[in-house]
Amino acid sequence: MRKPFRVLLLSLACSASVAAQAQASTPINIPAGELVPALDSLARQSGAQFVYRADQLQGLRTSGVKGAKSPQDAVDRLLQGSEYVAQRDASGAMVIVKRTPPAKPKPARQVSMLQAPPAAAAEPAPAVQELDTIQVTGSRIPRAQIEGPAPITVITAEQIKAAGLTSVPDVMRSLSQNNGNTQGQQNTGGAMQTPGAQSVDLRGLGPNHTLVLINGRRIADFPLPLNGKSNFTDIGNIPLGMIDRIEVLTGSASAVYGSDAMAGVINFILKDSADGTTLDYRFGGTSEGGGKSFNLTLTSGFDRGAFSGIVGIEFQNKDPVWGTQRDVQDSTLDAPTSRRQLPRLIAQVYDWDDDVNIAPADDCAALSHLNQETTVLAADRYGEPYCGSERAIAYRTITNERKGFNAYGSFKYRFNDDLAWFADLQLGRQDVRLLTGTNGNDVVSDHMGWEFHDPLSTNNYRQKMFYNVGTGHYEIWSRQFSPEETGGLRNRMNTTTQKTFAVTTGLEGSFGQDWGWEAAYNHSEYRADVDMPRIDAAAANSLFLGPLLGYDDDGYAMYNPDPARMFTPLTTAQFATIGVMSRFTPKADNDNLSFTVDNSSLFTMPAGDVGFAGALEYGRQSYAINPDPLALTEDAYFGPRYGDGSGDRDRWSAAAELRIPLLSTVNASLAGRYDRYSYDDQNPGKFTYSAGIEWRPVETLLVRGSYGTGFRAPDMHYLFAGNDYYRTRYATDYYQCRTDEPGFSDGDCYDDGSWDVSTFDVYSGNMDLEVETSKSFTAGFVWTPIPNLDLALDYYEIRISNQVQTQDREQLRSTEGSCRLGVTPGGAAVDINSPTCVDALARVVRDADGDISSVLFGPVNIANEETSGIDLSVSYSLQTANAGNFRFSGSHSWVESHRRQQNSGDAWEDMLDVSYYYASPRIKSNLGASWDKGQWGASLFGTYLGRLANYDNDAWIPSTWSFNGGARYDVNDHLRVAFTVNNLLNEMPPVDSTWGNYPYYDTSWFDSLGRSYYVQFTWKLGGEAL
Repeated sequence: MRKPFRVLLLSLACSASVAAQAQASTPINIPAGELVPALDSLARQSGAQFVYRADQLQGLRTSGVKGAKSPQDAVDRLLQGSEYVAQRDASGAMVIVKRTPPAKPKPARQVSMLQAPPAAAAEPAPAVQELDTIQVTGSRIPRAQIEGPAPITVITAEQIKAAGLTSVPDVMRSLSQNNGNTQGQQNTGGAMQTPGAQSVDLRGLGPNHTLVLINGRRIADFPLPLNGKSNFTDIGNIPLGMIDRIEVLTGSASAVYGSDAMAGVINFILKDSADGTTLDYRFGGTSEGGGKSFNLTLTSGFDRGAFSGIVGIEFQNKDPVWGTQRDVQDSTLDAPTSRRQLPRLIAQVYDWDDDVNIAPADDCAALSHLNQETTVLAADRYGEPYCGSERAIAYRTITNERKGFNAYGSFKYRFNDDLAWFADLQLGRQDVRLLTGTNGNDVVSDHMGWEFHDPLSTNNYRQKMFYNVGTGHYEIWSRQFSPEETGGLRNRMNTTTQKTFAVTTGLEGSFGQDWGWEAAYNHSEYRADVDMPRIDAAAANSLFLGPLLGYDDDGYAMYNPDPARMFTPLTTAQFATIGVMSRFTPKADNDNLSFTVDNSSLFTMPAGDVGFAGALEYGRQSYAINPDPLALTEDAYFGPRYGDGSGDRDRWSAAAELRIPLLSTVNASLAGRYDRYSYDDQNPGKFTYSAGIEWRPVETLLVRGSYGTGFRAPDMHYLFAGNDYYRTRYATDYYQCRTDEPGFSDGDCYDDGSWDVSTFDVYSGNMDLEVETSKSFTAGFVWTPIPNLDLALDYYEIRISNQVQTQDREQLRSTEGSCRLGVTPGGAAVDINSPTCVDALARVVRDADGDISSVLFGPVNIANEETSGIDLSVSYSLQTANAGNFRFSGSHSWVESHRRQQNSGDAWEDMLDVSYYYASPRIKSNLGASWDKGQWGASLFGTYLGRLANYDNDAWIPSTWSFNGGARYDVNDHLRVAFTVNNLLNEMPPVDSTWGNYPYYDTSWFDSLGRSYYVQFTWKLGGEAL
């Protein structure tokens, strides 16, 4: 290991079982024999889950059951004559304990960073001994003691409600382990390239290193690549109302799940049973305006003897929040730098020969009513005139508009005790609308702006210049359109219709005494219709410049335009002739066949039975961007020329797991898996393994550790992407800037703008990428020092080799400048012959005059990335006779180290240092508290985000807290009313005096949504009480 072994950690081993109670009325028959196999048989027949210590029940026998009508009846009869009794805990699981009544009850431990929801006071009951958390993520072996060698966080639907979280992305953002730089809803590049999609980034290793599952199955990727580069899973359209629980396994899990599980696994478990019909209606809004929403969820279950199931549907309707609705970003005057405080460019004529702007004769009077009457004659940073508006910069959505539904069904038919058919079905359609734009105020946007565009004209990709026959000068005309001209902002919104479908079906059963098996087929697909607003280049050229008169001797296009045309408002009919929609129809598919077997008692050792699980899998993955053919051409639209990408690949894998009781207090886990991929002429394969140890010296203590290897096949789009083109109007030449001004930082160069050039950058896929590999280690403990107080502390370390990352163009230009100068802006020496410098100098292309003409970038295998840290979780419950019940919880993630080495031989970069380009927070935490008494309940949940680097990477912006609060009242045992306020203190993003780009803060971590409120009604028809 890179650093000395950390001191072995301690914490409480206790139970947090989450189970769905089966309603089967089929008579239950179990033959006489050993008690543990009998309980396993009962679980398979009934669908119920049981919490027990296998070592305590080992060797006990039962007289069996015949004709039992319910799981409770069956388990009572199985335990008859023993010293054990079965009772339900707060989660609904059946806990098997000795008949030793205590002085007061002890609730199950909540293994989560969220607090438990308000609940009615529990009646005194026999003591529940401290057991282990029940879930399935992290292993296929069915067992009661699943809180094993690797830490797992479980978040239940009730905890999500109590924390005031109203979407899956909100839940994921609250995870302390989710500390990577992810795409917010107003991220400019993401909004244009992956509209409406949202990602999760465990451990800050990148969204594509976190494996996302639904009911333990892989799902199709979002059909467009993240920021145009890598494939990822969209969590934005997972229905929150259908979730039973979320299980988060942090650390490498490739030996169980295969590729992609380097940073961890997030498994969304949807509801699989219901004892009645439940109607949930939630209405919400924001105190600052916009964002009105409603959500309606209906779930119902049925049981017809051998056939049972659950069906549910969720409807969602959410209005957007606009930049014009928030004071912190509704104007260029909100910008912290003087250059960005200038009004946004609306109309400008630039005379290239004389290097001056030409003001309109009427001083912009004809345009003054546009942009809510904020368009005026302004002066740029050089004092040159132009028409501008301080309001127009804010024509952007902060949060998206989203309307649609998700439907879900889970069904099972039992042919007999040893064979059952099952099926899960998911279907969704979401219409997402958003509006993005440029981050700067001195350029026009692609969807609401125009400049002369003709690839046949000389240097058009760099300078949008034409020859004006009337003036005899070369000129650049720039025009930004207003809502009054376009017929409203909705006409310029990006509209994406997301269509998802997934089906899993198969057979499961048992044979012999202890063998279980499952054969399953899973298909998931993600289709989208993406309408991107564009400007028809030829039509706009004609509208503003008149007919093309040819090309001069230097190859520049010639026009004789009327200068008044640029400064005259368009009618909506005129704009309709140039404003068009470019449609993409991307798709992604994922198909899997699997066969698994398990045996909880493969053979017996002195300390107990050895558990086994094995799996064979075949999968096929494909994607296709299916772009608008015109978007692939150079001349159809003003703005970027898009690229294409499509491909498919096959995967085969075989895996096995063993759980071995070494001593009565010590268990070991071993897992191994081999995966092989096939695409193009390549067939990469990798064997991965993991090992874990669990030691329980006393009932209240679990000491654990795990080590595993992992791998990851390159993303599909990393491999199959065609050339994608990026026209950059203002690309800062850091080398020229720092040569002329040696004391300037990169931020100074960027903000000044004097060294900006226009480039035509090219992104390409890389079929020669190698697989990534990783090593992961965890060590920790779970401990209950006193009743009702639970502690968990785990150290983690992950090392990734050959990691694939897309090079950042801005960083490449910055690195190239430092390499040429031999020193960074901070004064650190740079070796021009280092691998990083050799690569940067080759990718930043300069013309004969020494100006940057292009940046060639793409995915590459970097040498190493490492991260390590500590996760801490604490929970405490207090029950009082008169004041009610109180629960407190907290989680804390501290990143000890996060660094990367781009190429072998390079110096390591500290990714937590203020100077790192995308420095992530070292600390992220949560605190929760809840109270309930009878019909009343209340909760408070807070999230802490540690300090982040400012835009210039030379100082820190302060850490932040955000709090949610809620209260509920049970009108009766089947009707509940709840009220939630998120961001109680109406906190806005922290001020960064160097963040000059709109919206003037880091959208990966913050937004200006402000305080929001929700009222929720829950009505249950039939079944048990809420």
